[in-house]
Amino acid sequence: MTPESFDFIAALVKSRSGLLLTPDKRYMLESRLTSLLMREALADLNALAVRLRDPRSAPLAEAVTEALTTNESSFFRDGKPFDHLRRALPKLATARPAGSALRVWSAACSTGQEAYSVAMIAAEMGAELQGRRVEIIGTDIAGEVLARARDGIFTQFEVQRGLPVRQLVRHFTQEQGRWRVSAELKAMARFDRCNLLGDLRVMGRFDVIFCRNVLIYFDPPTKTRVLGALAAQLVPDGVLYLGGAETVLGLTDRLVPVPGERGAYELPRAVAATG
Repeated sequence: MTPESFDFIAALVKSRSGLLLTPDKRYMLESRLTSLLMREALADLNALAVRLRDPRSAPLAEAVTEALTTNESSFFRDGKPFDHLRRALPKLATARPAGSALRVWSAACSTGQEAYSVAMIAAEMGAELQGRRVEIIGTDIAGEVLARARDGIFTQFEVQRGLPVRQLVRHFTQEQGRWRVSAELKAMARFDRCNLLGDLRVMGRFDVIFCRNVLIYFDPPTKTRVLGALAAQLVPDGVLYLGGAETVLGLTDRLVPVPGERGAYELPRAVAATG
């Protein structure tokens, strides 16, 4: 692959998803796009770059972007954000008017483990949430992983990654060596396509937003743009969870760390007070 072809594909993917592909990631293009090249009967990545320059290539550009997106997830990943969520949800429920739902957004949700982890917590809290409905929306840029999230079927390997046996038995049924999430959890979560670089106002406001291990793939200006957009969709007393290696420091003043909580962020007090 020529440097020109790499630069063109990298620029296209960045414009569509925010994903930053540096020259040392050439191997990733070669490994992840091999099957796509075969499907499209293209000789190599140079031929792919030529095809992508065609104005009619939007579906192919979407397929390339999806193939290069990292789809890594597991149940109750990293633990601490979910521990904090268990403490935060009752406070949010108390602060809401009667009849209103608590809204949780799992951004870049991949195959849905994060959204279903939230659903399990909400289902098990019962009276602590004062009977409030919890509405969970999982979004991703990749249609293939969203289809898997909607199916709610996971392999033995996937359920062994972070899912306690007690919750596996309570919330899943085994079918031919795989595990299907319960109807109760599926009713709490829906999965839609969403690009974090798009207009997020259509999503509405949220009490809780998970956007973890996504910003690490963006350059600083894109991180700032996405954080600002997420802050705009957070209710005044809401909470945003980022990955352990991510921070808002030096990127935006629209979010501040929750005192004593790693990976949890909120609106500054002055902003929250004005709503």
